[in-house]
Amino acid sequence: MTYLVNEKCIKCKYTDCVEVCPVDCFYEGENMLVINPDECIDCGVCEPECPVDAIISDTDDNDEKWLEVNQKFSEIWPNITMKKDSPTDAKIYESEENKYDKYFSEKSGG
Repeated sequence: MTYLVNEKCIKCKYTDCVEVCPVDCFYEGENMLVINPDECIDCGVCEPECPVDAIISDTDDNDEKWLEVNQKFSEIWPNITMKKDSPTDAKIYESEENKYDKYFSEKSGG
């Protein structure tokens, strides 16, 4: 089992999870984070840190969409190892649905 980031992170990009990760397996895009599933040690400490419940187990990823997104972009985007300020408008997007189709960006963050 590994952990993945899903669309709830898009436009929120809280980095509380990054701060607790013992293996630094988070990568930063323009408007979301992803986890490298090959680096994740399945410790689970990141999951309760996310204020929008954007971190899921790969067993909860029914169609493997988020496994593919996390794998692909963790190989492209830069590694993030320290907590950063969240976007100023993050609260506005916390409960919005279908954020992947509306806002996902392939651009790297940093």
